[in-house]
Amino acid sequence: MKLISWNVNGLRACMGKGFMDYFAREDADFFCLQETKLQPGQLALDTPGHRQYMNFAEKKGYSGTAIFAKPEPLSVRYGMGSELHDREGRLITLEYEGFFLVTVYTPNSQRELTRLPYRLCWEEDFRLYLKALDAQKPVIVCGDLNVAHEEIDLKNPKPNMGNAGFTNEERAALTRLLADGFCDTFRLLHPQETGAYSWWSYMYHARENNAGWRIDYFLVSDRLQERVREARIDAQVMGSDHCPVALTIDL
Repeated sequence: MKLISWNVNGLRACMGKGFMDYFAREDADFFCLQETKLQPGQLALDTPGHRQYMNFAEKKGYSGTAIFAKPEPLSVRYGMGSELHDREGRLITLEYEGFFLVTVYTPNSQRELTRLPYRLCWEEDFRLYLKALDAQKPVIVCGDLNVAHEEIDLKNPKPNMGNAGFTNEERAALTRLLADGFCDTFRLLHPQETGAYSWWSYMYHARENNAGWRIDYFLVSDRLQERVREARIDAQVMGSDHCPVALTIDL
């Protein structure tokens, strides 16, 4: 089974930059998207063979997630059932017989860390949400987690210490999640690989210099580790300031 996750930074914009070519070429079982920036009815998208599930932010042109899935799920959940967290369209959960699939767009802490307190509240509630799912059946989690976990996960760790996406608090939150029974599939298969990034600033020629961050992930419940066959980063794919990340797993 092949899964793709991509922060498209506006699906309508990405559509004009080769999204459907990549979609057709990969022919994945699941395409999970973040930062779709859509409102209901804004985009009629033809995805033959894939059912479409979209979660929209109340604020126009902001956030949003989507999953295009070949297999029909047993159930679909939008958000985590929280009035505090469910206004920005950041979470979709599909339930299947043997697993849950979750796509997430984690809130950014923003410049000057103005949203860090909310971000840490989200992190704790999201961790508990995933633990509750994992108690029922294994979980695959993908999306833009808006954090580089370790120094190996960004080009310039020292000057970015304490910046949004690389604070001690955000990194510790991901450490706690992984310690609760989840695995970072890319580091499982590529524990020492450097220069592997999924997001680059639009400034300072960052992408052509590969001065990036790895902030897009596939996590799986620990008991699925032995089923992971491939975890890759498609850094050559353009269309967004993020690139797609992919997981192949036997389920």
